[in-house]
Amino acid sequence: MVKKKLLVSAKKGKAIAGAFLLGILLASPMAHADKTKKSGSNNISKVMANDLTDSDRIFIDLREAAKKNDVAKTQQLAASLTNYPYDDYVAYFRIKPQLFDSAGGARADSSADSQVNAFLTQYQGSALADRMRNDWLLVLGKRKDWANFDAQYAKFVLDDDTQVKCYALQSRLAQGENPAKVGLDARAVLIDPRYFGQACQELVPALVGFGGMSASEAKAIGRAANEMGFDTMSRRLGGDDPIADIVKAAKTDPAKAYKDFAQVASRYSKENQAVAWGVIGQFLGKKLDSNAADAYRMQQELGYNELLSAETQEWKVRAGLRAKDWSLVKSAIEGMNPAVRNRDPAWVYWYARALKADGQDAKARENYELISDQFNFYGQLAREELGRPNHAPPRTKVSEPEIEAMTNRKGFIRAERLYAMNLRFEGNREWNWELRNMSDKQLLAAAEYAKRINLYDRVVNTADRTKQEHDFSLRYPTPYRDELSPIARQIDLNLAWAYGLIRQESRFIMNAASSVGASGLMQVMPNTAKYVAKKIGMTSYTNDQLSNTNTNLTLGSNYLNMVLMDLDGSWVLASAAYNAGPGRSKQWREKLTTPTEGAIFAETIPFNETRTYVKNVLANSTYYTTVIQGQTPSLKQRLGVISPKAANSSDLP
Repeated sequence: MVKKKLLVSAKKGKAIAGAFLLGILLASPMAHADKTKKSGSNNISKVMANDLTDSDRIFIDLREAAKKNDVAKTQQLAASLTNYPYDDYVAYFRIKPQLFDSAGGARADSSADSQVNAFLTQYQGSALADRMRNDWLLVLGKRKDWANFDAQYAKFVLDDDTQVKCYALQSRLAQGENPAKVGLDARAVLIDPRYFGQACQELVPALVGFGGMSASEAKAIGRAANEMGFDTMSRRLGGDDPIADIVKAAKTDPAKAYKDFAQVASRYSKENQAVAWGVIGQFLGKKLDSNAADAYRMQQELGYNELLSAETQEWKVRAGLRAKDWSLVKSAIEGMNPAVRNRDPAWVYWYARALKADGQDAKARENYELISDQFNFYGQLAREELGRPNHAPPRTKVSEPEIEAMTNRKGFIRAERLYAMNLRFEGNREWNWELRNMSDKQLLAAAEYAKRINLYDRVVNTADRTKQEHDFSLRYPTPYRDELSPIARQIDLNLAWAYGLIRQESRFIMNAASSVGASGLMQVMPNTAKYVAKKIGMTSYTNDQLSNTNTNLTLGSNYLNMVLMDLDGSWVLASAAYNAGPGRSKQWREKLTTPTEGAIFAETIPFNETRTYVKNVLANSTYYTTVIQGQTPSLKQRLGVISPKAANSSDLP
């Protein structure tokens, strides 16, 4: 089973990997700083459930009730938390359920206006005030109270909510702005139906009514929702779709849909033929069916690229890559919605490759240069195409006073205490808010501070943000090295690859747990752990030992080594197998008709999570090799070439 997004359950009450400073329990921030100073290095304490106060437990219960929008319970719990240090969170958790119904929808009839305004005034400039403003904007948008909406929207710092953006576009329409201009801006927002909510479902038909969007464009947005299984949303967005049955057939059995539509395509308009072939191509592509490229070629002849969903546009490129049809790759990327094309460096890299295949070397180099300063998977590949090594940039050092200054940052102090209560979501909000507007050196000082208090996920997150000055020992940290190195050495497992995988799996959060049961630094599944323990002779193993650092690293490393040997030493296949299972990795390889370069194999992995996972693990391992060994390996060489091969028998889980 594919592992899903990491989460840390507050209910378990376990210690977080990055425990908090003892000093933060003291009354003042300066006492916190003094405690750090006296110890010489940050004094760490792991908080277990029995270290929490009664008020802490009530606070955690309040947070859970607020998540469910349980008004009565939040009022009751909040009333018992007088003088609690986090009065803003108590107030927020009390007010927020009054703004939303039990299903999470904004309540236009909410009577909490005065409470919200008082909160925004009292806690102005804080992370939580921005969160409250986000919630309030959803209520104001639903009310169509555009005067107050616009006033609050101008103060919304993060501006990262798709529904709020759709309400902002509705407001512009309502105030008479040119519908064509609003429609143009809407195209950059209406990309992923998963985040549309009610606001975007109202926006699309409104744009059609005002003349800012064509009926065909609205149907295309609705079709994107249909492709993802949101049938009701699809009809609300675009009305009845002439090819709705074809979309349904393509999702169910794309090979059959391909054959059947070929028999009846002439009955449809040119536009509907084009979009139907595109949808069929997408779902064939996700099955790694060689006919995907043919379906897209038929779509390409007909045109209407702008009416293809983001998923269909992206899989058009992947189908071309899989077929080694560089002409199709080039035309697919050129026909992308700019908002889709610009959100992923993959399309810059593959466009450069297509230009190179077309003999346009100078233009190819121009495109490689666009992403050559990025440290991600495609930035590394672009540098190699330009003949440059993937070494780590020079290290920028920060001084002790610069690091010490971070100990007094209110957001960090608050975040540490929230982490101590296992409230990671809230802790991350406070930590990340504090990072806003920091210089590169300040970010590095904050990352070093996080390292000293063992908050390694914050080390990575913070160091990842620097633009010009870097410290890759922080961006790619190596905690638990004393435990992991001998394990890797004993089984001849590449240490840099193992670290690259752990960085992606858990960000070094020891008690990280996935929704499907994987746990620990290497996110090991219980059944996998039992299998590996038996294979390596760990006879007394029980699953409660997975929380032990050494046991987790031992089992995870051995399993990684097992899948590597089972998959002919390919890091690409083994990384995919670690995430999605060896069976799937083998099935994807079997679908190949000719030897295929590893980068193309990685880009055409059907599962979104696994595709991203493999690219990140391989990119991580490059820099870990630099950090650990001082070497600059070739990512292209590590990706290698994947050859078709029949599945060998294996009992690996």
